[in-house]
Amino acid sequence: MKRAVSKRNKNKWADHYTQKAQKEKYPARSVYKLIEIQNKTRVIKKGDRVLDLGCAPGSWLMYAAEITGSGGRVVGIDLKPVNVSLPPHATAYAGDIFDMSDEIRDAVGSGYNAVISDMAPSTTGNSSVDAARSFNLCEAALAVAHEVLLPGGIFVCKIFQGPDFEMFLNRIKTEFDKHKIFKPQSSRKASREIFIIGLGKK
Repeated sequence: MKRAVSKRNKNKWADHYTQKAQKEKYPARSVYKLIEIQNKTRVIKKGDRVLDLGCAPGSWLMYAAEITGSGGRVVGIDLKPVNVSLPPHATAYAGDIFDMSDEIRDAVGSGYNAVISDMAPSTTGNSSVDAARSFNLCEAALAVAHEVLLPGGIFVCKIFQGPDFEMFLNRIKTEFDKHKIFKPQSSRKASREIFIIGLGKK
């Protein structure tokens, strides 16, 4: 009996999407959030240049590279290294978007069609603190998008719902022609995450 309880606890996050990711050779279940976003709003197109913020462990990078094809370019940045095998047109850099080195800025460059961010803070269990930290990450992601996106470009950003949500949404409305708010089915039921999609950078 003890072993059965232990096994359930160990595998409590091993849901349908986790198992599917393992079967389809993606390093994390988060890939299905991007797949849902892509199916709803075609944020990535063949031949696009895509910047993935918070890219580790690499699922979004891999999927984005599949969509762009070899004629595109996908670049990722994360504090943690990405250890999965990537195609030649995808590259990941270890770095902090709050303090990017000149070397990484030069490597990343500009002229992107889409900036995508699944970044999330280290959670504390305090919803207000976690939402505030998420907002700070979103602000940093938007600042990067402002610098590197081409006119008409697309921005996808995960944010925890909290007091600053409307403020951030208003900034998206200012910078983009249109916006969408989307909660993927593959997001965990207890999660307060939601995605804001900015369409058509002004």
